Amino acid sequence: MRVAVLTLSDSIARGEHADTSGDVVVEAVGSLGAEVIARDVLPDDAARISARLRAYADDSHADLVLTTGGSGVAPRDVTPEATLQVVDRLVPGIVETARARTFERTPLAILSRGVAGIRGRTLIVNLPGSPKGVREWLDVILPVLQHAVELLKERPRPWGESHAKR
Repeated sequence: MRVAVLTLSDSIARGEHADTSGDVVVEAVGSLGAEVIARDVLPDDAARISARLRAYADDSHADLVLTTGGSGVAPRDVTPEATLQVVDRLVPGIVETARARTFERTPLAILSRGVAGIRGRTLIVNLPGSPKGVREWLDVILPVLQHAVELLKERPRPWGESHAKR
């Protein structure tokens, strides 16, 4: 599985903070045997985010794009809007389930506006911006992401069979 990781944060893009949430994503997908083909940081700018998501899907042919940050309710949080500009179809169950399950531990989870969708054969999922939020969401959704990618590639295996990298 080819994965692109995109962190959206004005302060990280300015070099004021480390990209710890991106580190969590890379570590988690690495545990699946995935290949991280791109890892970038951008400021909260919808046009730039949309352009990068298109490039990951159309030019780099990523199977999965995981974004972190920019999906809350702050005025500069524009990741969901940028994602909606590039996806062809939504996969609402991914983010609905993550919000519901993580709400049990963190009531602020309901403030996430993240979306999940498909562009061509690429699955794009918006994750929260905090390392804790990223871990909690990935604990919920990571088991199904590889299966979703296999379906998009038209190589599905029965659910429950090993989804180790082929």
